[in-house]
Amino acid sequence: MKENEGRGRQERDPDTRELTHLAAIREAQQREIALGLDLCLRIGELLLSSGAGAADVSATMQSVAASLGIRGVDVDVTFTSLQLTAQGAPDEPPVVGNRQVLRRALDYDQLTSVDHLVRTLLRKEVTLRDARAEMGRITSTGRSRPRWAVTVAWAVMCAGVGLQLGGDATVVGLAALAAVLIDRVQLRMQRRRLPSFYQQVAGGLVATLLALAVAASPLDVNVSKVVTANIIMLLAGVGFVGALQDALTGYYVTASARLMEAFLATAGIIAGVSGALSLGGLLGLPTPQLNPGSYSLQTVGMLALGSALAAAGFAYASYAPRRVLAPIAVIAAVAIVISRTLGAADLARAWSVALAATFVGLVAYHVAARLRVPPLVVVVSGVVPMLPGLSIYTGLALLSEGDGSVSAGLLAMVGAVSVAIALSSGVILGEYIAQPLGREASRLEQRLSGPRLVGPLKVVRPHRRRRGSA
Repeated sequence: MKENEGRGRQERDPDTRELTHLAAIREAQQREIALGLDLCLRIGELLLSSGAGAADVSATMQSVAASLGIRGVDVDVTFTSLQLTAQGAPDEPPVVGNRQVLRRALDYDQLTSVDHLVRTLLRKEVTLRDARAEMGRITSTGRSRPRWAVTVAWAVMCAGVGLQLGGDATVVGLAALAAVLIDRVQLRMQRRRLPSFYQQVAGGLVATLLALAVAASPLDVNVSKVVTANIIMLLAGVGFVGALQDALTGYYVTASARLMEAFLATAGIIAGVSGALSLGGLLGLPTPQLNPGSYSLQTVGMLALGSALAAAGFAYASYAPRRVLAPIAVIAAVAIVISRTLGAADLARAWSVALAATFVGLVAYHVAARLRVPPLVVVVSGVVPMLPGLSIYTGLALLSEGDGSVSAGLLAMVGAVSVAIALSSGVILGEYIAQPLGREASRLEQRLSGPRLVGPLKVVRPHRRRRGSA
């Protein structure tokens, strides 16, 4: 009886009711902050797995959190995990959210959809609940095109590279056939959850074994071009641009991890091609001789056409929106012509490629803004025809010939590395020039900041109250 009377007096006490009400409000605020951080983490996971740089991911997550009214946000981005911490005041307990980045699959359609969602959030055109529902729809919806169409796109890409290298109809057809075989083999390995290194090894084996089989036949085919086309296909998904962007923007741990992933992927290609060449030597099959074709003014039309097909094919295979395929093809065609023209003027290969990649970065920002896609979609696809597949095959072919060609083969491999760095650095330099880096972006996390390839150009931060204001 006395206990019930005491409980009743507490319920009638105004101070107790007020404290209970404040506790309920704080609990509701904590739930809202937790939901907002979860949305930021899901957005960051998709951006990072699609090849976006760590600086872009961090800036996007900060902007989304600020637009949701979450203060005191600290972002930690690594190659495999994301962490967000929000603490509005020193006397408040922090809210911490973590998310592991497990999948590594290029899906530029999802990347574009998330980019649109971020922009609507920053304009405050959608609520937190609706944004979470939209994010769930984006990640749970299946691919935007059937898988067989992706296989055809890879075939078109390799056919374009074969045409770019000066190959005839037989070379183009064999390159497309090898691309289909590689894609099917790698798809089966993906479903068995084998690491990407072994998938790259299998791709190099399939391409080179097919080339050796054709070389042993009566057909008069320059199969070195077929192998080169398929090497470029295997290199196309390697994240050189994101790795160098992370290094330039101060995310050295993430850059090291991405460079290691790129190194393993390239090593897998080298292992597959060299293994097939060694197997062919044991079986007495002739090693395909290197004859990449000429790049004179008479062949510039085929060069541009092949590059356009290769870039558009890669973009389609990576689920890029259809509206951006034609601009990507035009940009890639112009870039390859710039690169070959400068190369014909005796400019070093790395410098000619770097200047052409700078052109891609310059125009990609404006094209992406007009077509409402992230610039990353345009720049990665636009530089695909300039990937150093020919240098890698040259080095491997020379290394397989014997001791007299080892130094030349190593020099060719070093040249391939320099071309990859030139491509990535040229693209980022073009974005630096194209994007007006404002005061907000230059203060990003008080570290070196770069151009935005994904996400908002400016970092949105919550407004602070002035001293003395209510």
